[in-house]
Amino acid sequence: MLMRTDPFRELDRLTQQLFTPTGTWSRPAAMPLDAYRTGDQYVICFDLPGVDPQAIDVDVERNMLTVKAERRPSPEAEGVRMELSERPLGVFSRQVMLSDTLDPDGIRADYDAGVLTLRIPVAEKAKPRKIAVNSSDDRKQIQA
Repeated sequence: MLMRTDPFRELDRLTQQLFTPTGTWSRPAAMPLDAYRTGDQYVICFDLPGVDPQAIDVDVERNMLTVKAERRPSPEAEGVRMELSERPLGVFSRQVMLSDTLDPDGIRADYDAGVLTLRIPVAEKAKPRKIAVNSSDDRKQIQA
């Protein structure tokens, strides 16, 4: 059997493993996210493939949103000699500062296909509204 090897690819893989350690509770690894506004809500999507939904923790304190998750080795991997391991394990964490224009009490979280999606409604006070303009046609005449 012939195998093609690329020494530079192997060097990249080894360097990534050395300089991108798995996360621990004292030093969690970052998780990628996308954020956008649609209508009257902000949507933030976090990539968390292979994470058990029970291992995801979402907290809001004041205006700081914190998402923590932990990916553990699969039960099948225990007691076996690993030949290749490229999927990161450990703790992942991300903090996002929410503006005052958002309503943290209305946050909704959904987890589907390895993506945690948070929907944060815009606060009523921040929504655009019309301001009525009053006019007074009653002008007093000055008599000389």
